[in-house]
Order: sequence, then C-alpha cells, then structure tokens
Amino acid sequence: MMKLFKDKRFYKFLIPSAIGAFLFVTPVNQSGNLTIPIAVVANLLLDFMGDSALTIIWALISLSGIITVIHKFIGIGIIKSNPKLDNLFSVKGFWFAVRMIGLVFANMIYFNIGPDFIIGGATGGMVINDLIPILVCVFLLAGILLALLLNYGLLDFFGALLIKLMRPVFNLPGRSALDCVASWLGDGSIGVLLTSKQYEEGFYSKREATVIATTFSAVSITFSLVVISEVGLSHMFLPFYLVVSFAGIVAAVIVPKLPPLSRVPDTYYTEVSHREDIPDGMSSAQYGLQLALKKAENSPTVKGFFKEGIENVFEMWFGTLPVILAMGTIALIIAEFTPFFRILGIPFIPLFKLLAIPEAAAASQTVVIGFADMFLPSVIAAGFESEMTRFVVAATSVTQLIYMSEIGSIIMGSKIPVSLKNLFIIFLERTIVTLPVIALFAHLIF
Repeated sequence: MMKLFKDKRFYKFLIPSAIGAFLFVTPVNQSGNLTIPIAVVANLLLDFMGDSALTIIWALISLSGIITVIHKFIGIGIIKSNPKLDNLFSVKGFWFAVRMIGLVFANMIYFNIGPDFIIGGATGGMVINDLIPILVCVFLLAGILLALLLNYGLLDFFGALLIKLMRPVFNLPGRSALDCVASWLGDGSIGVLLTSKQYEEGFYSKREATVIATTFSAVSITFSLVVISEVGLSHMFLPFYLVVSFAGIVAAVIVPKLPPLSRVPDTYYTEVSHREDIPDGMSSAQYGLQLALKKAENSPTVKGFFKEGIENVFEMWFGTLPVILAMGTIALIIAEFTPFFRILGIPFIPLFKLLAIPEAAAASQTVVIGFADMFLPSVIAAGFESEMTRFVVAATSVTQLIYMSEIGSIIMGSKIPVSLKNLFIIFLERTIVTLPVIALFAHLIF
C-alpha cells in the first residue's frame, strides 16, 4: 500500500477521477430535487444566458449549416487539416439534408417567419426554446469535463469492479453501470454522450453501445418528478419511481435479446478494442487499479485536456444541435397535426383492456406519441379521470426512454450505429415489455 502512495500515477488517477465522480455521479440536493453537480452548473449557465439563449442557439445552428455548405462545395483549408473538424463538416446524403433542415428551421423560428405548425410553441418553438437551451449548457460542460471520467482511469477501475454484475446480467462491460448512474442522477443526454465517446474509443462494441444508449440512458429523477406532477400524482412519486426502475431493469434484460438489438454485431468503431476480462489470480479491485494506473500514465496534459474538450463541444454543438432541432420539430409536427401516432396507438387498445386499465381507448392514444416527446403522454393523460390510468401512462412514458425531441435525436446525431427505424422498433419493444409490468404494480397500488 505504501508503494502505491508513492506512485505518481496513483494521484494522476485519484485526483481527476474524484473530481469527475463528484461532478457526474454524486447526488446533491437542489431546491428539494436530487441531481448532480454538473446539472446544477448547467442550470446556472442557463440562467446566465437568459434572453440571449435563442440568439446563441440560432448562431450555433446557422454556423453549422453555413460552414457545412461552404466546406462541401468549396472546401475550407483549416478544417481539412484537422481530421475531427473535417469529419464534423463533411456530412453527406441524409445527414446533410437533416443539417440543412435544422438551418432552415432555426432561421424561421428566430426571425418568426413561416407557418405556425413549424415555428409554434408546440413544435419548433418548444424544441428551440424549452429543450435545446439546457442542452447547449450540458454539451459545453460535458464536452470538456467528461474527460475526467474517461481519461484518468475512473471508468477502467469501476469497469473491472462491476464486470461480474454487468456481464452475467446484461452482457455488457462493467463501466456501462456509470452511464446509467450519470443519466439517472443527471440527464439522459449525459449518458448518451458518455456512451458515444466510449464507443468511439473502442471500449464498447457496436452492440454494446447501441444497447447502452437505448436501454441504460435512463430518465433523470428530476424529470420523472415533473412527469408524475403533470398527471397530478406527485404525492405518489416514491412508488412511481420504484415501479419505473423495476420495469426499466426488466426491459434492460429482455429487449437486448430481441431483434434489432440482438442482431447488432460485436464489432468495434476502432481497430483496437478494450474488452474487460479479469486475469486469473487477480481480484476485480487489483485488476481495476492496474488498468486505472495504466490509463493515468497515458493521460493527456492540461493543454491536451482542454484541446480535446473544445473539439468535443464543437462536435456536439455543430453536429448534434441541428439534428435535435430538425428531427424533434418534425416529430412534434406529426404528433400535433396528424393522426399518425393516434392511429398507431389503436392496436394497444386490446392490450390496455386485457390489462384491465380504465379508459383504455383514450390511454392507447398516449402510447406511441411518446416517441415524439416523452412529456406529451402525460399532458394528454392529465385530463383522464382514473388515477390508475394516469399512473400507468406516466410510468410507461418514462420507461419508453427513446423520444425524438431529445434522446432519440442525440443518438441519431452521435456515432452510435442505429437507424430511425430501429429506434422506433426498440421504442415499441420497450413499451410492450414494460406496460404489463407497470399495470401489474398499478393494480396492487390502486
């Protein structure tokens, strides 16, 4: 032990990792709500931006679109010379179209030009004014500070400690447990960003990254409280969140065993992969410490830390924000102005009746609309008479997890290899798996 304390690598591991653990996975109380310090700082930044938030978002998305067009057709030397920037602005086909749609929507909303179904407060206006401002702040902080979790050995240490739990139960690396904790205490977007970076660095395979992003990027405690409050059942938050957590675990065990997740190959984004396997004769803690010290030894300098962080922020701001605005707005337009999601919910009426949920026909309309935005089912359910139905709808919307106004769009905008079609299939599978579990507990509670 004394030898360890004299090892400089130990302090290169311990100090940054302790700061990272405090910022991303340590629960703190803010105004009576459980959250994490990074989310507290993000909210402070949001307050600081104030009325300038819309202008900042418009500038970021407009810059992204304009630079993408110029680089595509003319070429920008400074971007070509930087592989990360070149990859960021060299988008083709579908993703080029999405970025251009984001550019158009941003300018329509900012200058208040165009039809209300695009720029209104229930569609594009909601995405750009209510959802994206906090993401700008989260992306800034997470882009720079996630390196404290990634580059100094913390994930390597806990990955080895938790491998005996995560591998047998979920067939995932041990480090994936921290993705879930960061989401659970902070925000699902943080979990997706953490997963994407781990995938790009070869710590997760395609299958593992896709499973973690669509299964373990859980909804935060704070947002869950907002959902249950919307349906007038805030006094039932504890049983509500226990049911949500249990149903989420059931989905995490079952859904990855179903197509399309079961068919995603265990191939890697990089040529070098980092699979966690504990050598014979070593304990989990010994192996974890060995990995952590090796990681700390090769950790970046202070200059390298901030250089990588700024590149990450640019990637999130210029690459992901246009996707969120474009896809989130389109999803909400479909939800608000077409019967598309209501029609898709019709097949769920027999299931609600089979599960003896009151107001089955009305409840079925909320099921698929959650794919557009997680909050919409609770807004609709707020008018239901039955407390049980309101409880079931709220809990189901939280366990569905994938919604295009935020998490789904972030996944689509990341390097994680999952299509829109497969996201929708996974969303339906999570619904079908968790709804009976939630209904069972609802009958025991009410």
